[in-house]
Amino acid sequence: MFNIIAAALNIAGVGLKAFATVEAGKAAEEAAERRAEEERIAAQNEELKRREELNRVLSSNILSQATSGIAAEGTPASITLEQAKTIGESESMIGLTNRLRQKNTIQSGREARKSANLQAASTLLRSADDVKTSFEEIKKELG
Repeated sequence: MFNIIAAALNIAGVGLKAFATVEAGKAAEEAAERRAEEERIAAQNEELKRREELNRVLSSNILSQATSGIAAEGTPASITLEQAKTIGESESMIGLTNRLRQKNTIQSGREARKSANLQAASTLLRSADDVKTSFEEIKKELG
């Protein structure tokens, strides 16, 4: 009877180890997805702050030009337009960088899950002989 219990525990232990490994992979993937979402929200928040500051500076520049009597044509307007283009390009690069960071975070979670699944399969394959022996022991004991 002791042999049956030991064999059954061995089989259950292998199964539980494989199951726990798969679940750990799922948890890692879900955590990465949550981190990516948090990064996306933080990036949006930072973008809003940058835009508010930019609008404040541009408004201040326009007001300063208007009160100093500088016409909104010619060189000052060209400089302002060039600044707006540069800022737009900078914002695009920041946005691209943030999206790439989020995609990398999600991809690392997917890779963690795949790795965990492979580890679980490896556990089952490495333990196949032990499981077979345990089943044979149970079969022999039961008759």
